[in-house]
Amino acid sequence: MQIAKKTKESNIAEHVIYMFQIEDLIRANNLDINVIVDTILAPQIKDEVLLGQYTNWYKELIKRMKIEGKKEKGHLTEIDEILMELLMLHDTLINVVDNKKYKIVFEKALPSLKDFQQKSNHSNINLIEVGFNALYSKVILSLKGQKFTESTETAFKSIAELIGTLAAYYHKMKTGDMDFSK
Repeated sequence: MQIAKKTKESNIAEHVIYMFQIEDLIRANNLDINVIVDTILAPQIKDEVLLGQYTNWYKELIKRMKIEGKKEKGHLTEIDEILMELLMLHDTLINVVDNKKYKIVFEKALPSLKDFQQKSNHSNINLIEVGFNALYSKVILSLKGQKFTESTETAFKSIAELIGTLAAYYHKMKTGDMDFSK
């Protein structure tokens, strides 16, 4: 809850990946708030007020996941909207303002994005979402102890650089500091 709020304001890329994790955590616990409280929240949060706040936050997410039909897969509407905003910003930087710095970062990541898109059978999703899925996959695989080849690490690095650059532009856009002429 606090991490989600902080990352949403400071780094939208971290926020999206964090929320991917939260959605999966909820699914892994069968959308059962009691299991989440008993096994995850209560052992870590000793302050009753804070525990209540987190419990309510998870209850709301579970409710929204059920209403939105995201019990088994997919992302909450809020996350899909952020991903769409990021895609529109990406398209603006590439096609409208012809941002040279951003184009260089994108072109560097493009082969890795296309490779990940092909290997994950996600030809129906845009390359920005593919980038987020790739980075989230790295998080999950790393948690499982997966080691990566140097070329795979290089691919992840180029994708992370793209997503990080896009997130920085997004932050500037949201704070009104975006100069589309550069």
